[in-house]
Amino acid sequence: MAPRRLRVTVGDDATHEELFHFKTTKANFWLLVSAAALALIIGTYLLTALTPLRRTIPGYPSNETRRLAMENLIKIDSLENVIGMWSYQMTNIQRIVSGQSPIPIDSLAVAQENTATDENIRGLYADNDSLLREEVRRQEQFNISLSDNSIISQIEGLHFFTPVKGIITEPYDRAAGHPFVDIAAETGTMVYSVLGGTVISALWNDELGYVIEIQHDNDIISIYKHNEKLLKKVGDKVNAGTPVALVGNTGTLSTGSHLHFELWHKGTPIDPTLYIKF
Repeated sequence: MAPRRLRVTVGDDATHEELFHFKTTKANFWLLVSAAALALIIGTYLLTALTPLRRTIPGYPSNETRRLAMENLIKIDSLENVIGMWSYQMTNIQRIVSGQSPIPIDSLAVAQENTATDENIRGLYADNDSLLREEVRRQEQFNISLSDNSIISQIEGLHFFTPVKGIITEPYDRAAGHPFVDIAAETGTMVYSVLGGTVISALWNDELGYVIEIQHDNDIISIYKHNEKLLKKVGDKVNAGTPVALVGNTGTLSTGSHLHFELWHKGTPIDPTLYIKF
């Protein structure tokens, strides 16, 4: 039995004039309709996927959204690095105070490539951090009423070496959120340790440039930032007046050649100009 043929006609509704017609079978007709629908779907997909028209789809991320997402990822990565460095510094302070050798900063790079080493370092961080917190809690539970004056009075009489000769451009002002001093000096000027002690941190920071921190006796820590070059590494012993760095203008927060100098006693920033003549 011959397949049943269909006649498809297109005409003018007003005049009933036939414009064109074609004959086909029922199977071919539905095949043609399916092909047309598939072509429409593919065309719509290509139009929205390969042209800027896709940005009109609700929920599709714009260029600005993708840019902000990338910036957030970079900031998160930077914060993770800063937190890791803080943990590293705290561990070294605890180890030095307890008479142990500090962890070289190179160990952190190796640990990131070695899972077993990474777990060991993390365990060491956790143990030392818990011990440090417990020791601080034990020492301070009866010292709640200590004032800043009583803390500072314990370092009266110490002889501090001047870290660098220069002009103080930003004085110490703890109330204004500036608990340190900025000393203008030429790039390459020698920076000296203010007291004898041990280097507990010597690193590069995108915002602060080259930074070196020294742990001294009597719970004193001195910090030197924005250096051009560091002359000492973690674990080095220094005396008062030992060259530790060169003045520079490194880091995004630096606006000129100077030394950013901080002096801390028992976890509290103090005014260096009370003890040092710059």
